[in-house]
Amino acid sequence: MTDYIFNIQLFAAGDEVNKTTSESLSAEMKTFYDKTLITLASPYLVHDQFGQKRDIPKNGGKIIEFRKFSSLPKALTPLTEGVTPTGNKLNVSSVSATVEQYGDYIEQTDLLELTAVDNTIVEATKQLASQAGLTMDTIVRNEIVGGTNVLYCPKVSADGTETAVTSRSAIDKTALLRVKDVFKAAAELKAMNAPKIDGYYVGIIHPYVAYDLMQEAGNQWMEVQKYATPENMLKGEIGCLGGVRFVESTEAKIWNEGASGCAVFATLIIGADAYGVTSVNGGGVEHIVKQKGYGNDPLNQRSSVGWKGLKTAKRLVEEYLIRIESGSAFSATAKAN
Repeated sequence: MTDYIFNIQLFAAGDEVNKTTSESLSAEMKTFYDKTLITLASPYLVHDQFGQKRDIPKNGGKIIEFRKFSSLPKALTPLTEGVTPTGNKLNVSSVSATVEQYGDYIEQTDLLELTAVDNTIVEATKQLASQAGLTMDTIVRNEIVGGTNVLYCPKVSADGTETAVTSRSAIDKTALLRVKDVFKAAAELKAMNAPKIDGYYVGIIHPYVAYDLMQEAGNQWMEVQKYATPENMLKGEIGCLGGVRFVESTEAKIWNEGASGCAVFATLIIGADAYGVTSVNGGGVEHIVKQKGYGNDPLNQRSSVGWKGLKTAKRLVEEYLIRIESGSAFSATAKAN
């Protein structure tokens, strides 16, 4: 990861910049911090990257609208020579969601700033960026795993006998995600005419489930190194199977709600425009630096570094998103997230 160098003496008492809010920072410094936070947070935004993005409008209230386009009916009436038909209109409906504000900060002392070897402002920013990215990603994840389209992987005995599963509570460690489950999910999206993302559907998968699937898939699994254009790989992409490009994330949803409390994993198979998210770059996240002396700090002993952000996510078309629930070889030890 890139190291960022910054002169911490700019925060020393007596300097011109030593005022009470981040607004007293120069525009260059504030831009540097904002870009640093967003750049370092971005790798954690796995669930965020496939949503329809909307910038947060300034002074527009807490409600944000996402667009939902309805398909046109078939045009089965023959045209009459020389007669212009009635035509049609693009049917656009809006789905609204309420944005909420999230954030946190790290307080540090003047003594820490004076004695620390590392640049504590930048180190704090790195930690906050990780927290911000995981927070924003989890907000999106929790919305899209609540979809109504779900497939439960069957339990498979040692002799290969399959037992259908109809609820999360019946899943155990033998109900592994298999190649044919991926093909089935992709077929269901195709049957619903779910649009693809750059020619493919996208799967978000936990590393434990990816291990199970790759063990069974064998040569059917195409690793990213074998892509014709590996430079176009998605953030976190690990391979492709059955027309689905898989992105790995330790934040893929886990419930400890299976048979005897075993872990159940969600693998999301996603088409384009299945859900909407607020854009992090479009006013969603702000980096905040408070210099020594802010608030109730008469001796200039405390400064802080923090972030706050507005975020929401909304499922737009249930048919374009399928959640596959499965067990794993690691179901006995995995913890809910």
